Amino acid sequence: MNVQSTPGELKLGTTLYSFTAAFHSRQASFEQLVAKVAELGVGPGIELVGFQSIRGFPVVSDSFAGHFRELMARYQLEPSCLSINADTALCRGQMMTPEEAARYLEPQIRAAAKLGFPVAKSQFAAPAESLRLLLPLIEQLGIKVGPEIHAPLGVDSPPVLAYRELYAQVNSPLLGFVPDFGTCARTLPASYLDTLRRRGIEERALELAVSIWKGPESPQWKRDEFNRRATELNVEPTKASALSVMFSMLSPHKPESWLEIMPQIIHLHGKFYDFDAEGNESSIPYGQILPLFMKAGYRGYMSSEWEGHLYAWEPGYEPVRQHHALCRRILAAM
Repeated sequence: MNVQSTPGELKLGTTLYSFTAAFHSRQASFEQLVAKVAELGVGPGIELVGFQSIRGFPVVSDSFAGHFRELMARYQLEPSCLSINADTALCRGQMMTPEEAARYLEPQIRAAAKLGFPVAKSQFAAPAESLRLLLPLIEQLGIKVGPEIHAPLGVDSPPVLAYRELYAQVNSPLLGFVPDFGTCARTLPASYLDTLRRRGIEERALELAVSIWKGPESPQWKRDEFNRRATELNVEPTKASALSVMFSMLSPHKPESWLEIMPQIIHLHGKFYDFDAEGNESSIPYGQILPLFMKAGYRGYMSSEWEGHLYAWEPGYEPVRQHHALCRRILAAM
C-alpha cells in the first residue's frame, strides 16, 4: 500500500492514565494532574479516560466542560483524545448487539465533542457495524473515532480486519485506528519480569513463558502452548495464570506493519515501561517506530502512556518525563 512520502508532524502529549497510581491513591486530583503535565513539560496534548477522570461520565455538565476548557487555556494545553469504553458484556450471558453498542457509545462520543476532543478512542469489543450506525453522528460532530489496536492484536487480526472491511465500504476519513506501541515490543520489560520473580515465579516457568512469547505464532496458540507445557512442568496454576498475562500485555509485531493502515491512523499510544542507561526504552524500539510514522506522513498526537503502575507503585511523573525526552531526541534527529 502506498503511503504519503512527505514528512509528517508528530505532536507529543500525555494520557492521564499514566498517572493512575497517583490519582487512585488520591496523591493528586484531576486538576493537579493537568497542572503536572504542564509543569513537567509533557504536553501540549492531553488524553483522558472518560470513566476514570470525569465524575458521572458519560454525562458531562456544562460546568465541567467549562472548567476543563479553562484548565486547557490556563496551562496552554490541548485536548488530544478521549478514551471511551465499549462495555458490550454488561449484561451477564449476552453481548450487546451492534445497535445496543451504538447507543452505548453515542453519549460518550457526544461527550468527547463537547469537551473539544478531536478524537475518541474506542475498543474492539464494539462490533464494527456499530460505527456504521454512528457515522451520521460522527460526521455531524466532526470528530474522529476508532478502536485501539492493543497487544496481542495486529493489523491482520480478525477484529481489526472486520473494521478494515467496514472502513473500505464507508470510506470516511473520520473512522480510523489508534495503534498502541506495545504491539511492537522486542522484549518484555525487565521491571515486569523482576516483579514476577519477587512474587515467587520460578525461573524455569518464567523462561518458558518468555521463549513462547517471542515466537511468531498467534496469541491464543502461545497461551495454550504455555499452559500445556506449564502443566507438564507442574507449575502451580495460580503462577501459570499470572505468567499468561504477558501474552496480552505486549506482542512482538513488526513496526512496519503499521504502514498497511497508515492513512487511517487517527491517534497514537506511545506505550512504554523501562529505560536503559542511555535513556532508550528498553523493550520497545522507538528509534524505529517514530521515524516510520514521521516519514509516512502521520500528522497528529501521540500520547505517552506509562503502564508500569499495573505491577509497581510509581506516580508515573518521572517515567513520562523520560519518555518525552527520548521522543524529542529522536524527532530532533529527523
